[in-house]
Amino acid sequence: MPFITDKEKLGDVFLKRSAKLLPCQKEMIQWWYKEKGLGIRALSRLFHVDRRLIQFELFPERKKKNLQDRKDRGGTMVYYKKEKHTKAIREHRQYKYKTLKSTL
Repeated sequence: MPFITDKEKLGDVFLKRSAKLLPCQKEMIQWWYKEKGLGIRALSRLFHVDRRLIQFELFPERKKKNLQDRKDRGGTMVYYKKEKHTKAIREHRQYKYKTLKSTL
């Protein structure tokens, strides 16, 4: 029987743990790159994210090409260990439950 939180979606980007950058940070990246001349490495250090993520934010065509290339190679092959995955899902459900309970 699925948890009730499996059916509820975390709509707000501020509550999602998978979001690496907030929308305001994405705007700041664009501005600092164009106006201030900061490089991709400096921006990645500033936001504590991978350089590739900064490249994808600055140049969306690179992200589109990367996704197409991955699709041409056969898509993503995600392999995981069942025990570790089960634990991660359980922790995620508990986080989601606490988050939804506190926002309502």
